[in-house]
Amino acid sequence: MPSSRSLAAFIGIALVGIALTACQDQASGQIVARNGVRLVETVSNPPIHGCHRFPEGVTHVENRTQSNLGLYTTPDCTVPPGGQSNYLDIGQSSQVARVTGPWRSFSFAPE
Repeated sequence: MPSSRSLAAFIGIALVGIALTACQDQASGQIVARNGVRLVETVSNPPIHGCHRFPEGVTHVENRTQSNLGLYTTPDCTVPPGGQSNYLDIGQSSQVARVTGPWRSFSFAPE
């Protein structure tokens, strides 16, 4: 019987660990934002909820987090009429198209 108690304890600890990692409020990793070749901001382990503003417009974003991003040309993570947002997958980078203008904010895409 002692081995079944150990197994039950191990399974209980594993389930608690899984539950805690599923409820994280931060994205693990960094988001690197540049304007041309100039570094504008590096954000480490940002909160996954809400809209995040860049201090100025950026033309290049690297997603070094474990979450997907939405990039916006507005400062409040909204898509203007006739505009669009850009989806940036985990571990990817993106450069803004000249016609859209610089990105001003980002949010994390729901999983």
